[in-house]
Amino acid sequence: MSLSIVILAAGKGTRMRSDLPKVLQPLAHKPLLGYVINASMSVNPSQLVIVYGYGGNLVKKAFPSEHIQWVEQKEQLGTGHAVQQAIPLIKDEGCTLILYGDVPLIDQETIQSLIKKGQKNLVVLTYQKENPKGYGRIVRKDDRIQKIVEEKDCDALQKNIKEINTGIMCAPNHLLKNWLKRLNNQNVQKEYYLTDIVGLSIEDNIEVLSESADNEVSITGINSKFELATMERSYQLMTAKKLMEEGVTIIDPSRIDIRGEVTAGQDVLIDVGCIFEGKVILGNHVKIAAYSHVKDSVIGDHTSIEPYSHIVQSVIGENCRIGPFARLRPGTKLQNKVHIGNFVEIKNSEVNNETNINHLSYVGDSLVGKSVNIGAGAITCNYDGANKHPTTIEDYVFIGSNTALVAPIKIGKGATIAAGSTITKDAPPGELTVSRSKQTSISGWTKPTKK
Repeated sequence: MSLSIVILAAGKGTRMRSDLPKVLQPLAHKPLLGYVINASMSVNPSQLVIVYGYGGNLVKKAFPSEHIQWVEQKEQLGTGHAVQQAIPLIKDEGCTLILYGDVPLIDQETIQSLIKKGQKNLVVLTYQKENPKGYGRIVRKDDRIQKIVEEKDCDALQKNIKEINTGIMCAPNHLLKNWLKRLNNQNVQKEYYLTDIVGLSIEDNIEVLSESADNEVSITGINSKFELATMERSYQLMTAKKLMEEGVTIIDPSRIDIRGEVTAGQDVLIDVGCIFEGKVILGNHVKIAAYSHVKDSVIGDHTSIEPYSHIVQSVIGENCRIGPFARLRPGTKLQNKVHIGNFVEIKNSEVNNETNINHLSYVGDSLVGKSVNIGAGAITCNYDGANKHPTTIEDYVFIGSNTALVAPIKIGKGATIAAGSTITKDAPPGELTVSRSKQTSISGWTKPTKK
C-alpha cells in the first residue's frame, strides 16, 4: 500500500529567541528536522511532504533532496490547517503518517507500528505522562478513544487524565481528506486542530486506534533552548549506552558528546569530556583520554590519544601515542608506532613508522620517513606568503631542536641537522649540516644601568 508521510515544520519557535527556524536548531550538530527526515526515509515512503513556514528558504536549502515535496503554510492557523496545505499533494489511495519537525527522536519501530494499524483506521500515538500539563488529553469510554481535548479546552476532570496525545498519527488517505474538509475552528485558540479528526472518526462510526510510545524521549517536542539542551543530554546518553552495549568502556556516559557516528572495536576506553564529530572509527584497544576532540578520523589498534588532543580528518596507524595537547589537522596520515607529543601540530603530512616528534614542533605539507627524530621547536616553513611548498625528510634523519626547514627542501637519508639551524638548501644524506651565525663573546662588556 502507498505510504505518504507529512512532516509539519512551519513553526517559528518563538521561545527559542533565535532567527534560525525551530526545525533547524541543532541537536548533536544536526538540525532537528534532519532526524525526522531520516526516520521517515527508513520506512521507504512513496512520498515525503514537508509543510514549511517561517524561514522557509533556509529550511528548504538545508535539505535539498529530490525525494522531498515542499508546501508552504503562509498563515499559522493550527495543525489541522497545516495538514490541509499538504493534502492536494497526497494520493487518494494508501495511508498518511503525520510527524513533527521538532520531535526528533521518533523511532522506526514506532513508525512501523503506526503504519500497520493505520491502513484502515485512524491511529494516534499516545503516552502515559506523570505530569501531563500542557498536552492534549486522550478521553476514553469503555477503553475506546472518544476524543482528544487540548489543554486549554480541558475541564477540571479532563486535566487529571495522564494519557496524552503526542500529535503523531496515521490514517487512510480517503478518510483523512474527508475529515480535514470538515474541520472548524470553534475553540479557545480559534485554530483548526488536527486532533478534531478523532471526533469526526467516531461520528463516522470508525473506531480510533492507539499506539503507546515506549519512552518519553521519542515523543518529546522541543520549544526552547532549555528543552533543546535537555534533549541533547538525553540523546547523548542514548548514544553512549549503545556504544557501551557494544563493549566500549565510557568512564562517565553523562560526559561525552557524539555528534555523528562512532564505530569502535573491542576494549576501547573513552575518558570524560571527549567530543566526537562526523564519522570516527576506533580500532581495538584504543584509548581516548580526557577532553580530546576527534572528527572524521580513523585511529588504529592499540593507539593512545592523550588528554586535550585535537584530531581532524586524520588517519592514525597502530601503536601510536598522540599528545597530550597535540593537534592533527586535515590530511595528516601517521603510520605505526609514531609518537606525536605535547604542543605538536601536524598538517597535510605523512609520517612513517617509529618516528618521534615529541614537543613544540610544526610539520606541514611534509613527507617524513621512518625512524626520524624531530626535536623541540623544529618547524617546517612551508608557506611563502602566497603558496605552500613541500618538505621531504627521509628515513633515519635527526632534526635538532629549534631548527627551521625552509621549503621546498629535502633532507637526505640518515642526515643530522644541528640544533638552531635554519636550513634553506637540501641537506645531503648521512652528513651533519649546520647553519648558524658565528658565536662571538665580547670581553669587557658591561650591563647597562638605569639612569
